[in-house]
Amino acid sequence: MVSGIGTDLVSVDRLRRAVERTEGRFLLRVFTPAERDLCRDRSRAYECFAARFAAKEAVLKALGTGLSGCRWHDIEILNGAGGRPVVVLSGGAARAAARRGVTEVLLSLAHEGKQALAFAVAVGGVFVSEEG
Repeated sequence: MVSGIGTDLVSVDRLRRAVERTEGRFLLRVFTPAERDLCRDRSRAYECFAARFAAKEAVLKALGTGLSGCRWHDIEILNGAGGRPVVVLSGGAARAAARRGVTEVLLSLAHEGKQALAFAVAVGGVFVSEEG
């Protein structure tokens, strides 16, 4: 059962400016070592980082939590078989997923030109509408 959905769109240039403005501290604060290694090894590193940042935002929306009780590192976006994006939850994000009965978060990433997009679907549990 679908428990929640989330999507996010990120400007690659805006992410690049955040990295440059903070002299790279933004990457350390938001991305795990494995995510940083994965993106740095690519010719289009900023597109990779932007897509993963959008993914983290989309996952938070799908879980219905926002960043409340979670840290950026609690949501890790890695590559599975064939390069498929895989969501790994820990800490506050894992606890939020468990409270809702979410057993998996499916994810799709895309980037074109100066934009990166992510779409997340939380699976399992019970759908909770905004109306109650």
